[in-house]
Amino acid sequence: MAEKILFADDEQKIRQVVLMYLKKEGYDVVAAADGKEAIELYNREKMDMVILDVMMPEMDGIQVCQEIRKKSQVPIIMLTARNDEIDRVLGLEMGADDYIGKPFSPREFTARVKAVLRRSGQADKAEQTTINYPGITINMVTREVSILEQEIYLTPKEFELLVLMAKQPGRAFTREQLLENVWGIDYYGDLRTVDTHIKRLREKLKIPNAPSYINTVWGVGYKFEVK
Repeated sequence: MAEKILFADDEQKIRQVVLMYLKKEGYDVVAAADGKEAIELYNREKMDMVILDVMMPEMDGIQVCQEIRKKSQVPIIMLTARNDEIDRVLGLEMGADDYIGKPFSPREFTARVKAVLRRSGQADKAEQTTINYPGITINMVTREVSILEQEIYLTPKEFELLVLMAKQPGRAFTREQLLENVWGIDYYGDLRTVDTHIKRLREKLKIPNAPSYINTVWGVGYKFEVK
């Protein structure tokens, strides 16, 4: 069965072109002209991926992403102006898996869609288990994390960063290794993306009067540590 993709953009010409690209690759695609319609379509049908333009009427792409993330970990790609770093960073912090800058080539667009779907499929097929350390539980089935038995909310990338490091406690990961393993080798971002996500993850994992789970290895990167 073909994977189903929801594409939302308020420009009709872009919708037509993208639908042509994706259908040519064999995907089942539905399109929305604004954020409100995107939410309605998402709630009505099961999607394997959502692609959202940042600038849309009714609800913008970041608001739609945030709304979807309240109930689903479906892969989300944001479309944004090529040089608009603020939108890219904000979209990733709200839970987007990747972004594509406008204007884009058909080859780049389809390659990025395939890469995100591939990573998502690999995650679904990975061994399901629970990671436990003093004070923290990571449930790989439900993708839930609890600190002192209190559930905390993590974005998809924060969760993937945590799992990657928690599976190998004590190992020092470089920023480049974290970027490659969590965002993929075809991600067009920079190392500040890693630092931003690590900072937010640390805040969410903080336990009063206790050492941090994620520590900086000066001159290298970061590691997960339980003391």
